[in-house]
Amino acid sequence: ALGGAGKGPIDAGEDAAWLRWVAKQFESIAGTDRQIDLEEFKAALKVKESFFAERLFALFDSDGSGTISLEELLSALSLLVHGSETDKLRFLFRVYDVDGKMIKKKTISGAKPGCRWAMWRRGRPLSTRRVPAGSGAIDLAELHLVLQACLRESAVSLPPPRLDDLALALFEAADKDGSGSITFEELRAELEAFPGVMENLTISAVSWLKPPPPPERSRRPRCLTAAYWHNHGSQLAFLGGYASLNLLLFALAALRHAGLGGWVAVARGCGQCLNFNCAFIAVLMLRRCLTWLRATPVAQVLPLDQSVGLHQLVGYVVLALAALHTGAHVANLSRLAQQDGHRALAEFLLRPRPDGGGLGGTASQTGLALQGLLAAMLAFSSPCVRRGGHFEVFYWSHLSYVSVWALLVLHAPNFWKWFVVPGGLFVLEKAVGLATSRAVGLRIMEVNLLPSKVTHLVVQRPRSFRFRPGDYVYLNVPAIAAYEWHPFTISSAPEQRDTIWLHVRARGQWTSRLHEYFRHPEAPRLSGNLGEARWWRRAQVGEDGVSTGPGESRRLCSIKCYIDGPYGTPTRRIFTSEHAVLIGAGIGITPFASILQSIMYRLRKQSHDYKQRETLRDEDMALRKVDFIWINRDQKHFEWFVSLLAKLELEQAEQEPGGRFLELHLYMTAALGKSDVRAVGLQLALDLLAAKEHKDSITGLRTRTQPGRPDWSKVFRKVAEERKGKVQVFFCGSPALAKVVKAHCERFGFRFFKENF
Repeated sequence: ALGGAGKGPIDAGEDAAWLRWVAKQFESIAGTDRQIDLEEFKAALKVKESFFAERLFALFDSDGSGTISLEELLSALSLLVHGSETDKLRFLFRVYDVDGKMIKKKTISGAKPGCRWAMWRRGRPLSTRRVPAGSGAIDLAELHLVLQACLRESAVSLPPPRLDDLALALFEAADKDGSGSITFEELRAELEAFPGVMENLTISAVSWLKPPPPPERSRRPRCLTAAYWHNHGSQLAFLGGYASLNLLLFALAALRHAGLGGWVAVARGCGQCLNFNCAFIAVLMLRRCLTWLRATPVAQVLPLDQSVGLHQLVGYVVLALAALHTGAHVANLSRLAQQDGHRALAEFLLRPRPDGGGLGGTASQTGLALQGLLAAMLAFSSPCVRRGGHFEVFYWSHLSYVSVWALLVLHAPNFWKWFVVPGGLFVLEKAVGLATSRAVGLRIMEVNLLPSKVTHLVVQRPRSFRFRPGDYVYLNVPAIAAYEWHPFTISSAPEQRDTIWLHVRARGQWTSRLHEYFRHPEAPRLSGNLGEARWWRRAQVGEDGVSTGPGESRRLCSIKCYIDGPYGTPTRRIFTSEHAVLIGAGIGITPFASILQSIMYRLRKQSHDYKQRETLRDEDMALRKVDFIWINRDQKHFEWFVSLLAKLELEQAEQEPGGRFLELHLYMTAALGKSDVRAVGLQLALDLLAAKEHKDSITGLRTRTQPGRPDWSKVFRKVAEERKGKVQVFFCGSPALAKVVKAHCERFGFRFFKENF
């Protein structure tokens, strides 16, 4: 009911239901005394900044008792729910018309006489008189105070001069008659220029009192929609073929041994499926072969982009088949033990027997060992281990695949026939990777320590190293750990010939040790021979598009490292797309950093000759439009690649004046939106100042940083309306956000590709 405010009257039934909901929420917050104090009110509204909690609390506490009763709450809310747009706007005005505070204008930001704060553009000096609170007009000092609270509430940090600029920009825009203060009518006129703000700005402050939305009506399952089959057709066909092959292998083996009893038939059927799956799981990790296949027509038929997901699926199938296979054999051995009457089941399981199967009758013993290894591998491969800062546990436990394959050869005499080809290719790939990675000892030439414990490595590039935008490599730094290899996306463009960039976020043990090592180069050595690490100097300004900002440092060094790769990812399809939408969340920008830089290089090359430009646009790059969406939680994370994005904006402005080939969309989720009373003034001021200076105050880019999370329906609807060709969406970020984006892609009929390795 509250969500319908401003959209017309609500009926008596809805009003009564809403009142019951408010009373229930009030009781849960107020407790036994049935009064809400300031701290309870602040916690309920989830307000970070006490200024807004105090202002809203004072407006709700009509009798000035210091607490809010249910009657006072309902009285205030009736204004917001049933009141007109003017009533709701007046509520916002009272928040900004600071009550209970006496402010000296000349003390703002330490302003000195003669500065722009002491002399407005109209030539009026700032008065030093004390402004009465709640005077019915908002002056510059009050506006400055409110915007300062807005910044803290939205987790935005700006220097004092920039805050002064914001306050002055909003004040000059709203003070239309030049009287030196903003009246209610002037505020109304200013907000009318921003559609949708006035009707929602006061409702979000009490969103905790909104009743839960009614349950959605059941819709047709996603798997029955045409968009779902369009996006998953090849994957579903492959899974169907995979399941059919397993069923066929099981049936043939079970029928062949049906005369030996039901348990034996089940065990033999599962065993034949295990022979196939334990060999097939190696095929899914032939990274070099899969990377080569991506460049062939086979990539249009086989789901190569889902190789990692299929590898995990086959792993689960192997464990399930192994459990069923072991259980069937145990049941059969239990039957034999009962028939024998002299030997216990443990003797059948733990001692080799001539008729026990396997090499030397050790099938039972090797089978139990295999079951334990497979269970451990599956447990340590779970997301909570891999993504929870314990990647090394997953890494070392997964190396037991060598033991698994060795035990399988001993356990199942026919396994080698299934394994000889994929196993040979797997060994060949490992040998080639080891030879090529160790043949040339590379050097980490430069290190930049970025916010949020991100380490930017500038690595020497081998002459024969060829890669495509979005590819990844495995990195080994002997100074950190001699035998550990970890995958990282290449964040530099292929056109950058001398170096490659890697951005490593400290999330686990190895990545944290890497960050700490470069953060404290003079600290005691962690492991290995570190005598060759020589720190030459520090700098505060980087080169080649990497600049250091607050909390960031740059060091030149010479540390040995090895790389294995490159390996392909779904992002290789980007340059064959017509309209590409790149979505990166946090450090998920890294594959797109390489792509955006490559686009910059190509546009620069195209600009030299118009005829050449047309040839490149038709043959080398089918892209007609690129939308890049970068989502970060707070302001400091934009510092990772802000210099790169600034170069891209400048490059496009020079090469395509007024063009919209590359469009940036930046979102800051910690910032409150325009519909929130705690941020409406800040967001309007940021809009006004950005329009005036052609520069965003948060990032310094021309692109305005949007507060909150993207409205995916609105974003994709705009993309669809542009009609720039077939749309393909490429995503790199958290799995939870990937599901949301994928569902919207299916709704709009866009192809969805997710970065994973």
